Amino acid sequence: MLLEGKVVAVTGGSRGIGRAVALACAREGADVVLNFLVSGAADGSANPGQEVIDAIRGMGRRAIAAEGDVADPATGTAIVTGAVEAFGKLDVLVSNAGICPFHTFLDMPLDIMRRTVEVNLFGTFYVVQAAANQMVRQGRGGSIIGVSSVSALVGGAQQTHYTPTKAGIHSLMQSCAIALGPYGIRCNSVLPGTIGTDINKEDLSDPAKREYFSKRIPLGRLGEPDDLGGPVVFLASDMAQYVNGAALLVDGGLFVNLQ
Repeated sequence: MLLEGKVVAVTGGSRGIGRAVALACAREGADVVLNFLVSGAADGSANPGQEVIDAIRGMGRRAIAAEGDVADPATGTAIVTGAVEAFGKLDVLVSNAGICPFHTFLDMPLDIMRRTVEVNLFGTFYVVQAAANQMVRQGRGGSIIGVSSVSALVGGAQQTHYTPTKAGIHSLMQSCAIALGPYGIRCNSVLPGTIGTDINKEDLSDPAKREYFSKRIPLGRLGEPDDLGGPVVFLASDMAQYVNGAALLVDGGLFVNLQ
């Protein structure tokens, strides 16, 4: 129960990495504020986060929904307000919401570039700023975790709009570690490698591409969303009380394998 008594907010929490992180935090004793975008539901459901909320409540923890697009600054405020109204505080923020519509560079539509930056980078900034201000008001510190990507450190021919945003999240967490450290707020990032989610489902449907990545990963398999739960719980917990400004690769060894 590493997070017992803590309130955790997770953006993009209805599926993929966000879903896995929200459930992992609840298993470790946290109450959860789950953010998600209704119009982004892969199955078209009216409330894509309800399954996750029900699962958390089934563990005996409390959970509320905080619907909204993180690209709207008001959503960050609503997430924090919801946490305080429901649970009286906010201890941990996991800024996970993100998009990656794969596209070639030379004919990249500007609306795709803008939307990716607005969701991934601006969205992270908005929710981190809102959470940080609440944590400062509380006066008890806190933990902020940005879900970046190994793509922050490498390039991608189909991701020229995406990789800069993930590098920006990594850099934002480093700067926030300095800016917020004096308030006892720790800011770190996790850098997932090739994780099977809805974002890359179509891309990884190519057997040759799956085999290529599997061979590049020393652990011999693609990552799963659940592989992020433990690292995020660690950074959110008091076990990481002196970890600030760190970037934790969660990629099965992909990045260091240059063969």
